[in-house]
Amino acid sequence: MTAEASALGTPGPGQGAGHVRAFLRLVMIEHSVFALPFAYTATLTAMFLDEGSVDWWTLLLVTLAMVGLRTFAMAANRIIDREIDARNPRTAGRELVTGAVSVRAAWSGALVALAVFLGAAALLNPLCLALAPVAVVPMVVYPYGKRFTDFPHAILGIAQAMGPVGGWLAVTGAWSWDAALLGLAVGLWIGGFDLIYACQDVASDRAGGVRSVPARFGIAGALYGARACHVLTLGLLAWYAMATEGGPFLWAGVAVVAAAFAYEHAIVTPRDLSRLNRAFFTVNGFVGISLFAFALLDLAVRGLGAG
Repeated sequence: MTAEASALGTPGPGQGAGHVRAFLRLVMIEHSVFALPFAYTATLTAMFLDEGSVDWWTLLLVTLAMVGLRTFAMAANRIIDREIDARNPRTAGRELVTGAVSVRAAWSGALVALAVFLGAAALLNPLCLALAPVAVVPMVVYPYGKRFTDFPHAILGIAQAMGPVGGWLAVTGAWSWDAALLGLAVGLWIGGFDLIYACQDVASDRAGGVRSVPARFGIAGALYGARACHVLTLGLLAWYAMATEGGPFLWAGVAVVAAAFAYEHAIVTPRDLSRLNRAFFTVNGFVGISLFAFALLDLAVRGLGAG
């Protein structure tokens, strides 16, 4: 690879795959596990209530749309926040700060991901395509939120709440209040654990003028807020189970989520953040996957066919 090519961010022979891997690390592609299970739950529930069987093509398009939009959002977040990341010791090793990924390469990846999202939306139905730009807006606004509000976590929650709603729209082409219940539950869940995650950056945020609930109200205030969000999440999940006439397995899934939340809030306290990463990554990954597994089992028992 020549020095000129390196400076331009152009991959030399054999470097393309490495650059792709660096971009995937940048956007933390594995974190799709947080949002996808809830989108799948809404999508499959809509299929069950609509036709009674799985439409695999629609499910594939929903997957592409979700992963594409999330990848775009993460890339945009990293690009917009790269100067803030450089000032924070925890994030100073991120790919755009170290130069492992160039800004141009990050924008290229973001635009490809956006094209995948818009293409999938277009193939789903006209309403999904018409609403696709609406879904993009909070993804771009969120990283700027920490510059003008103490509650950027709420913007993230709004962005994530659209996943289940979009999954339902993909199947039916019509609005659903049931999907909105699940979307609100997801938004509060993710907004709540973002409050927990932000607690580790209080000192850096205050020093750099970055706004957040922990920076404004302290770690204890943020953790109380996260608990309130997760209590509301459980209430909305129960409401969703009743609204969609969920069976015992779905209710069992809600109970498992309640236990996971109790554990999450037991291991993170204002005086001890040492297990914060376990609470954020392990517990919340478990929440999404376990609830989806129970919801899928419930739909199968109720008669959802494989198509």
